[in-house]
Amino acid sequence: MKILFIEVDTEAAWTVASLGPGAVAPYVRQQGHEASFFRARVHHTVRDVLAEIRRHQPDILGFSLVTKQWQRARKMVAEIRREVDIPVIAGGLHPTFSPEEVLSNPGFDYVCLGEGEESTQALLDTLEAGQPTEGIDGIWTRGGQRPSMRAPFEPIDDLPFMDRAVLDEPEGVIHMNTQRGCPFVCTYCAARMWNELYEKEGRFYGRRRSHQNVLQELETIRANGPLRWVNFLDDIFTLDREWVASFTPLYKKHIGVGFSVLSRVDTIDERMVHMLADAGCKMITYGVESGSERVRKRILHRPMTNERIAQVMDWTHAAGIMAINNYMIGLPGETRDDLDQTVALASQIKQFDFAYYVFYPYPGTKLFQTCKEQGLLPPDYLELPANHRGSILRLKHLTNADIQEYYDKMTALRMRICLAREPTKSMEDQPELVAHVSRVATTF
Repeated sequence: MKILFIEVDTEAAWTVASLGPGAVAPYVRQQGHEASFFRARVHHTVRDVLAEIRRHQPDILGFSLVTKQWQRARKMVAEIRREVDIPVIAGGLHPTFSPEEVLSNPGFDYVCLGEGEESTQALLDTLEAGQPTEGIDGIWTRGGQRPSMRAPFEPIDDLPFMDRAVLDEPEGVIHMNTQRGCPFVCTYCAARMWNELYEKEGRFYGRRRSHQNVLQELETIRANGPLRWVNFLDDIFTLDREWVASFTPLYKKHIGVGFSVLSRVDTIDERMVHMLADAGCKMITYGVESGSERVRKRILHRPMTNERIAQVMDWTHAAGIMAINNYMIGLPGETRDDLDQTVALASQIKQFDFAYYVFYPYPGTKLFQTCKEQGLLPPDYLELPANHRGSILRLKHLTNADIQEYYDKMTALRMRICLAREPTKSMEDQPELVAHVSRVATTF
């Protein structure tokens, strides 16, 4: 069987393709199937996609989707199926948490729930044999009953390495996962809900690769091309201190190129920051999310203090690592006072840069359910695109004008922080930087 994965871009500046096909493609090839890839950039029309389908002649199309990609993907699939009679499978976060919605749209035949390697292989095997697809663990067939979840793949080190061509990475810039699963209960994030999906069926999702397996993949990449930078995409790279303490000296010895990680301020200490720096870490992204301790504790379930956040920023700065922080605006239950605290904290702590988003309730998260229960979602929310510049919610304490005001305040603050890196230069002397900050602030 031949599967063609279609990557659905929604922005002109999209750094890396969905990781799902990068993991599934080499696995199904290992089992005797064929897999190819086409990236539908923003400027590509459905005619362009159809031309690729006719060129590759696949037996099935695969889409890995987050909510942001859903609106374009469903329109694309509907148009494709009017022209070509070819089955379609969708996997990833959005189909996993909104499978009924996906299967109710024209053109989608199957949804993959959870991990895709073994489930996709089982579907391809079944289709190739001409057998009914109903009853495959992890594969929900259109018109059929919800299937059981397939057990997470074990041992994770036995999975083949990611297909770098499918990931469509910039030359020499590598994106890596060393683990699957996150134990924290942040209400805005689907990572924990992914775990809970498996736990409902008595299965444990969290696993981490061995040091040797991660290093072997990096060494294989370097043997076949340039290796200049590694972005570790684990939700929390610093989750297991012993794993990090053993990994960092090995990475420094055998790989030695710069890298970045994601972390939480309550999973890292000063010693670990310096271990990461010594190994070549140049950037750590932290989820600050709000400057209001009330919002973090009661709404987001992230009970770290502002004092702790400032302390970790000091450690990161002292170690020579760039701290990049994430913030949200327009959360359910948030007030103007909470947003004032966010602007104040972002103004005071030592951070190299930050990103900021208007909150969007993703299906599968606790906050999505909260929004639904409190009547904050508009009747047509399923038709609205995921927009991080304005809110789709009918919030009780904030108006759209409030959100716009604080979004603009964060934009102005980010401009000041970025310009302050070269204090001897004015805005007129740094037009590219000014254009970049302005462009990001107006990109949906």
